[in-house]
Amino acid sequence: MTILMIQSHYQEPFAMTAPLFADAVASGVMKVVREMELTEEHFDTARGLITTTHLDQIGFQRFSSAVAGFLDRGGRWIHHGHILRPILPGLGTYIPMPQPKRPDFDQTRLHDHPIFAGIDQKKLETNRGVAGFYGRGHNPPPEGAVVINALGSAKIPVDWVWARPEGGELLSHAGNDFWGCGDDPEIKKLLAHRSVAWLSGELN
Repeated sequence: MTILMIQSHYQEPFAMTAPLFADAVASGVMKVVREMELTEEHFDTARGLITTTHLDQIGFQRFSSAVAGFLDRGGRWIHHGHILRPILPGLGTYIPMPQPKRPDFDQTRLHDHPIFAGIDQKKLETNRGVAGFYGRGHNPPPEGAVVINALGSAKIPVDWVWARPEGGELLSHAGNDFWGCGDDPEIKKLLAHRSVAWLSGELN
């Protein structure tokens, strides 16, 4: 069983993901598949799933049964970006912040999660001094979801994790891939490493 990373962007294959996940790919823990080459069989052998902000959500709808089955078997999924075409019952569509200002991008940890534990969330607020890359809104948390990180005084739920009643867990991040945020390369490496461990079931 492997972690399935769906590569959706059209740059040189794997160019955006290989630096942080090269070891996981080389060891066979992670399998990277171009979205255009994805089949239902890929989900049969997956224990973890990563989708990026570039996911073609319309095209991904054809895998709704495969994704549900993967989660029903206890799989874990890290979803990045705005949910615009919900693939599972219980998920809602992305809600952007109305006219956000800089304080609206302040980040607060509401509940610990093994991927983020001990990491100063403030270090993910800006990229080269510019805020907003981490998130500018939220995917509505389903009933029973636990909010991990929030934005601004309104505590917008930018990160949450949902243990589905049917099985499996979904970690939603409503912004750019979180291991690409911030300016500290060591934190980026740590987030990627912990993501692999959590998806593998080694980090709980």
